[in-house]
Amino acid sequence: MAEAVKRRNEIPNELKWDTTLIFKTKEEMLKALDECKALANEIIDNYKGKLSNAGAICDCLVKYEKLYIMIDQISSYTSLNVSVDYTDAENKKINAVVTNTYIKILSDLSFIESEIADASEEVLAEAIEKSTNAKVYLEDILKYKPHRLSPETEQALGALSETFSAPYEMYEQTKLADMSFPDFEAEGQSHPLSYTLFEENYEYIKDTEVRRAAFKAFYGKLHDYMYTTAAEYGTHVRTEKRLSELRHFDSVIDYLLFNQKVTREMYDRQIDLIMEKLAPHMRKYAKLLQKANNLEKMTYADLKITLDPEYDPKVTIEQSKDYIIDGLSIMGPEYGEMLKEAYRDHWIDFAQNIGKSTGGFCASPYGKPSFILLSWNERMSDVFTLAHELGHAGHFYACNRAQSQFDTRVSNYVVEAPSTINELLMAEYLKEKNKDDKRFRRWVLAAQISNTYYHNFVTHLLEAAYQREVYKLVDKGEAVPAETLNEIYRGVLEKFWGDAVELTEGCELTWMRQPHYYMGLYSYSYSASLTIATQVMKRIRNEGQSAVDDWKKTLAAGSTVDPIGFAKMAGVDVTTDHALLDTIDYIGSIIDEIEKLS
Repeated sequence: MAEAVKRRNEIPNELKWDTTLIFKTKEEMLKALDECKALANEIIDNYKGKLSNAGAICDCLVKYEKLYIMIDQISSYTSLNVSVDYTDAENKKINAVVTNTYIKILSDLSFIESEIADASEEVLAEAIEKSTNAKVYLEDILKYKPHRLSPETEQALGALSETFSAPYEMYEQTKLADMSFPDFEAEGQSHPLSYTLFEENYEYIKDTEVRRAAFKAFYGKLHDYMYTTAAEYGTHVRTEKRLSELRHFDSVIDYLLFNQKVTREMYDRQIDLIMEKLAPHMRKYAKLLQKANNLEKMTYADLKITLDPEYDPKVTIEQSKDYIIDGLSIMGPEYGEMLKEAYRDHWIDFAQNIGKSTGGFCASPYGKPSFILLSWNERMSDVFTLAHELGHAGHFYACNRAQSQFDTRVSNYVVEAPSTINELLMAEYLKEKNKDDKRFRRWVLAAQISNTYYHNFVTHLLEAAYQREVYKLVDKGEAVPAETLNEIYRGVLEKFWGDAVELTEGCELTWMRQPHYYMGLYSYSYSASLTIATQVMKRIRNEGQSAVDDWKKTLAAGSTVDPIGFAKMAGVDVTTDHALLDTIDYIGSIIDEIEKLS
């Protein structure tokens, strides 16, 4: 039986991250917030109404970058403290104060982009030439000119940014604070249930009766909040649609892709090819899971079980350190030192506690260490998750040192490549380490499918296919009530899994579990990034150090290159479907080898 989830104050410090690496105390953070306000007033006094020449623009952007770095650090400090315990009223109060303050600051400073955009193209060209920290930022302002509104409107929209983000905040509150799960019965025993226990434990548990009973109880509770969550999501997508119209975009999808610097063709390719070409491979894998686990039928509730349930060794946090440092040693000594520092200096929050955000993420405030959230369950899947998040840390470790703060805003299309390649490199390391052990090799191959590719090429891709259908309705002006969202999600699952998987009642509510829907078009980008990562990993395997060197240069490039340029630096062409089809074939080859080894 799973252990009941603890309160945050019951968790030992060695399992928690250390946000004093950003600010030693709350008082130090509040002092920095006062400095932010003073700097903002200085910028207003010195530059408002005066950004008509290249010199003034460049000088202003040096100070603006300094302010942005301070806001990044302050907001990271308070939001990270909230993310580990949404039931902590004091941290939520502090975060709200900070959020209100910096939103007002940024609204008051919205004149900077408006005045720069109003400058002549000659002045902008001169500013781009002279700028020491904001060339790409200025180029982006120039490109965005047709979609910019009047300075007064831009300031009003900036002031309303907290209102625009309210649906996401309400979603997180609903999910992590309001939703309380009852114990459930299975095999004559009572079992505790929470969001974290389900997503990090019960979905993977080998006991079929417990797993399916947990699924039924979990989705039963989701159903109780279905209409509230649909209202939150519906408000969010309608807001995006209104903003896309205000900014003169043909569709909400075009509006959301613009800042990613991605074409509609690149976006649609990811979804369409994977839905068509990957589905047969994954149906085959589902059948292998069914056979290996002696299941009479394969259901949606069974898709995250392991291929070899008797061979799933426990991994401690200390053991994970050895695995990760050895497995990623190909990235060189500097990267290795960063990995050691992450463990030694408490960048990582391993804890499981009530109110903690689910899943995993990495936050990298400029000029400070990265902060990684996950829930440790002593599985090899946790090692892959941690390697993934450390990939984000390694990416921003490189580009934060090489680029200005303005040039670290990497497109969603590629931002998951540095993380997913770490999962692939870990798998290659594990296969090499035990190359004569066929059972171990099969286990690693299965981990690649069930962890890396299932998560990024299936879970998030199906979410992306669903999201695209929602936006199509929104573009037509149609409503998206809970029943419609359920129908769309179930339809996507039916199309992908066919008759290989029985869709358990409640599966249509899976859309309620994903916070990425409140972050624009994010879900599809996992498969786009992993496509690049797969091709780079194959280059590293075939070419060695030269491919590693190319990759390290790519990581340091930040947003000075667009997604096509990022991939090209790493030796990958994403302008055609070749890289994606090759990656799908690679996934298929792993499944074929698993079948042979079985």
